[in-house]
Amino acid sequence: MPERSGPGFRRRVGPPSRRARVALLTVGVLAVLFLLFVMFAGFWTDWLWFRSVHYSSVFTTQLWTKIGLFAVFGLLMAATVGFNIWLAHRLRPPLSAMSVEQQSLDRYRAGLAPFKRWALVGVSLVIGLVAGAAASGQWRTWLMWTNSTSFGEKDAQFGMDVSFYAFDLPFYEFVLGFAFSAVIVSLLTSALVHYLYGGLRLQGPGRRASAGAQGHLAVLLGVFVLLKAVAYWLDRYALAVKTGSYKGVSGWTGLRYVDANAFLPAKTILFFVAIICAVLFFLTPIRRTWAPALIGLGLMVLSAVLIGGLYPAIVQQFQVKPNEQAKETPYIQKNIDATRQAYGIADAQTTPYSPQGSTNADALKPDAQTIADVRLLDPNIVSQTFQSLEQQRNYYAFPSTLDVDRYGSGATKQDTVIGLRELDLNGVQRNWINDHFKYTHGYGAAVAKGNQVDDKGGPVFTESGLPATGGLGDYQQRVYYGEKTTTYSIVGGSNKEIDYTDTKTGQNVEYTYTGDGGVSLDNPITRAAYAVRFAEPQILYAGAITDGAKVIYNRTPKERVEKVAPWLSIDADPYPVVQDGHVVWVVDGYTTSDGFPFSSKTTLGTATKDSLTNQRGELLTVANQVNYIRNSVKATVDAYTGEVKLYQWDEKDPVLKTWMKAFPGTVEPKADIPRSLLPHLRYPQDMFKVQRDLLGQYHVTDSNSFFNGSDIWQVPVDPTSDTKQVQPPYYVTVRMPDAASASFSLTSTFVPNGRPNLAAFLAVNADPGDDYGKIRLLKMTGESGAPGPGLVQSKFNSRQEVANQIFALKSGGDTELEYGNLLTLPVGGGLLNVEPVYVRGRGAKYPTLQKVLAVYGDDNVAFEDTLEAALKKLFAGQAPPATPVAPSNPGTGTAPTAPATPTSPTAPATPTPTAPTTPAPGGTISPELQKALSDAGKAYNDSQTAFKNGDWVAYGNAQKALGDALKAAEAARGGSPAPAPTGTPAPAPTGTPAPGATGAGSPSPQP
Repeated sequence: MPERSGPGFRRRVGPPSRRARVALLTVGVLAVLFLLFVMFAGFWTDWLWFRSVHYSSVFTTQLWTKIGLFAVFGLLMAATVGFNIWLAHRLRPPLSAMSVEQQSLDRYRAGLAPFKRWALVGVSLVIGLVAGAAASGQWRTWLMWTNSTSFGEKDAQFGMDVSFYAFDLPFYEFVLGFAFSAVIVSLLTSALVHYLYGGLRLQGPGRRASAGAQGHLAVLLGVFVLLKAVAYWLDRYALAVKTGSYKGVSGWTGLRYVDANAFLPAKTILFFVAIICAVLFFLTPIRRTWAPALIGLGLMVLSAVLIGGLYPAIVQQFQVKPNEQAKETPYIQKNIDATRQAYGIADAQTTPYSPQGSTNADALKPDAQTIADVRLLDPNIVSQTFQSLEQQRNYYAFPSTLDVDRYGSGATKQDTVIGLRELDLNGVQRNWINDHFKYTHGYGAAVAKGNQVDDKGGPVFTESGLPATGGLGDYQQRVYYGEKTTTYSIVGGSNKEIDYTDTKTGQNVEYTYTGDGGVSLDNPITRAAYAVRFAEPQILYAGAITDGAKVIYNRTPKERVEKVAPWLSIDADPYPVVQDGHVVWVVDGYTTSDGFPFSSKTTLGTATKDSLTNQRGELLTVANQVNYIRNSVKATVDAYTGEVKLYQWDEKDPVLKTWMKAFPGTVEPKADIPRSLLPHLRYPQDMFKVQRDLLGQYHVTDSNSFFNGSDIWQVPVDPTSDTKQVQPPYYVTVRMPDAASASFSLTSTFVPNGRPNLAAFLAVNADPGDDYGKIRLLKMTGESGAPGPGLVQSKFNSRQEVANQIFALKSGGDTELEYGNLLTLPVGGGLLNVEPVYVRGRGAKYPTLQKVLAVYGDDNVAFEDTLEAALKKLFAGQAPPATPVAPSNPGTGTAPTAPATPTSPTAPATPTPTAPTTPAPGGTISPELQKALSDAGKAYNDSQTAFKNGDWVAYGNAQKALGDALKAAEAARGGSPAPAPTGTPAPAPTGTPAPGATGAGSPSPQP
C-alpha cells in the first residue's frame, strides 16, 4: 500500500531505536556520575584542606556529628511516621462497613494497592530525609549539650546553673520541637490513610470515625497535648532568657514582675491542665467517646487565654502600673547584675572626674609620657601615604586601614603604625597564568612611628623598602596569606613566581614556594576535584602544574580561623605582627551565647558598627544576637605557611571549655603562647565596642536610677567623618588618673543622650599583664561642662585664627583638608584634645600632616605646625616642679611617690651623680653601678632642662631613660634598691615603668 501523506495525516511514531536508547542511557549515567563527582569533589577538597592545616579532627568531628544526627533523627522520624501509616491501614474497617462517600474512593485504593508497600517506605524515607537534614544542622547544639561545662553561677530566679540555659535548654527545646513535628506529621498522614480506607468520613449520618480510627487519632492527640505540657514546663525556665523591650533596651532579657507573678504561675497551672487533658485523650479509646477529651481540650484553651493571657494583663494594669518602680526595681537589678557579668563589665571602675580648664607643671608632670606618645599618624588616613611611598610595584597594595602595634623595648618601645605589602592582582595584566601562577604573594612590611612625622609631614619609617629593611631585623617577608588575598594560587614544583622587582636592576626576582602550606596536586583525582571546585578545567591538563605543585586557598586570616574553629565569632580586624623571623596575623576569637539568664541581648553587627566599618569592610557578625561574650581565643596565621594556631586566652570561660571538650587538641594552652608574641597582643576592638555599647546604659548599677533613665549615654558621632556613624575607638598610650604610669590602651568617649557635652571617658588596658582588660570610666561631674568631640571640633572650626589658617591651607580650593583621629586624653587634671590635620594638594597622591589642632579647657586652642608648638602654646608659662616624679622601681608593686610641692618658682639645682649613700655590696662601687648612676644623673638633668623649655616630649624621653638607668643600677647592686643620684628623689618601688615614645619631630631610636 502506498505511503499516505498530506495535510492532516500523522505518522505513527514508534519506540526509539536501540541506538537512541543507548545514547540517552549513556547521557543519563554520565550526568549522574558528574553530579556524584561534584559532591565528592566538595567533600574531598574540604578534607584535604583540613588535613593540610592539621585540623582534620575538626572536619571529622563535624562530619560524624552531622551524620549521626541525620541518621538518628531521620530514622526516628521515618519510623514514627511509617508506623502510624501502617497502623492506620491496619485499623481500616471492612469494605462492607463503608459509606457511599467512602466507596467512591475505590478507584484510588485500587490504583494504590500494587504499590502500598513502596508508598509506605517512600513517604517515610522522604519525611525522614527532611527531618534528618534539619537535625544535622543542630550539630552545635548537640556538641554543647554533650560536652556541657558548669558556669559555677546560678540564675537569680530558679537557682539553676547558667549552663542549663546556655547548653541544656536549647537541646531540650530542639528535641521537643522534633517530637511535635513527628506527632503532627503522623497525625496528618494517619488521618489521610484513615479517610482513604474508610476509617473517617465527612458526610452522611452516623459515626464520623471508626473505633480503630478514633482510638488511633485520640492517642496521637494525647501525645501532642502531653508534649504541650512539657513545653509549658520548659517555658517557665525560658522566661529567664525571654527577650523584649523595656526602658529603652531593645534586647531586654529576663523576668519582670508580671512574668514572675503571673506568667510563671500560669505556666505551672497550664502544665497540670495539659496533663489532665492528655489523660482524657488516652481514655478515649476505652470510653468510646470524644466528649471528655474535647471538653478538656476546650478547658485547656480557655485556661491558656484566661490564665496565660488575661490574668497577666490584669496584673500589669492594676498591680504594676500604679507602682511600677517599686514592683520592677528588684528585677531591673537582676538584669543589671547579669548583663554586666555576661559582658565582662562588672568590674568596670568608675571614677568622678572634674576636668580643669587650666593646669600647671606639677599636674602635667605625671602625664609626660601620655603627651610624648600622642599618636599623630591616623592609620585610617596614612594608608594612602604608605601606598604611594611604599607600594613599590603596581601588584602590591596596603589595606585601607592600617594597624597600630608596639615595637621596641624599654625607652625605645613606642606605638607604631604597620601595614603589609600584600598582593593586588588589579595591578597586573589579568590572565590565568598571571593570576594563579606568577603573582602569588606580597612582600614585606612597612612600619612608621605613630607619634612622629618628618619635615614634610610624612611618616617616619622604621621599616621600609623592597626588600624591607630597618628595625625589624631579618624575617620571612613573603606574604602568601593576607587580608587582600582572596584567590587561589598554585605554587611549588618547578613554578617560578614573581618574588619582587629589584629596584637597582629593574629585573624581576623569581622564587619557588618551599613552605608547608597548601594541598599537593600530584594525584590526578585531586587535580580533577580542584578543577571542579574552582570551575577551572585547565587545572586538569595545565603543563605549568608539575610534580610537587600545591594549591593554596582560603587565604585570608579571618576565613582560615573561622574554618578551623567554626564555633568562634571572629574579630573584623586581624593585624600583622613580625616576631621570631616570621610575619603572623593575630586574630581575636570570641565565644558567645544567647542563653545567659537575665542578661540583655545585643546585635553584634549593630554594636560594632562605626565610621570606619565601610573602610574596613567587615562586621563581627551581621545579625547575631548574643547576651554573653568573651575574648577567649587568640589565634595566629602564619603569613608564609598559612599555619593556624589557636591559643586559650580566657582560661575561665566555660563556653570555651565546652568547645575544647568537643574538639580536643585544637586549642593550645595559654602558657604555649610564644613569649615574643605576647607583647604584641592587645585588647580587641570589637569586644570593646560591644562593651562600650552596653556601658552607655549599664554604667548605672542602681536599679532606681536605671528605672528613671536620666543618665543614658551614647557614643558620639565621629565629627571627622561624613558617614554620620559613631566614633571608632582608638589605640593610644595614656595614663589614667589613678594609674602609676601610662599604658597602651583602647579609648573612647560618651556624650549624654541628646546633648553634645562629654559624659565620660572610657579606657581599657590593652597591654598583656596584670591590668589587661581593666576597664576605667572617668565620669564627668555635673558641673564640669566638658565638651564632647562634636563641640571640640566646632571649637576648632569657630576660632577666627584657626579659620583663617584653614582658608589659607585650602588655597582657594586647590587643596583638600582631611581631619585625622580626634584623640581625647586626660592630662594634667583636665582633658587634652588633639587632632592632626592632613593636606592633600592638587594632583597629590597622598595627604601630608601639616597642622596639629589642640584644645585644653574652654579657651586654650592651638593650631600649629607641630605637636610641640601646639603644646607649648597651650601650656606656656607653667612653672616646673621642684623635683621630678621618680619612675617606679621594678618588681615591688608600690605606687611611685607624688611630686614634691615646689617651695619657690626657681628651678631646682642641677643634680650631680655621686657615690651612693649606701655602699654597694662589698663596700665598693662596681663599674656597672657607677655607669648606671651616671646615666641616671644625666637623664635627670635632661628632664629638668626639658621642663624649663616646656618640651614635654623630651621630658618624657628623659624620664624613661632615668627609669632604665635606675633599673640597671638595681641589677648592678644585686637586686638591692639602687640609690638615687644626688638631687634625685629615691624611686618608690612600683612595677616597671610603662614604655613610651618620642614626640613629633624628635628623634627616637628605631623599633
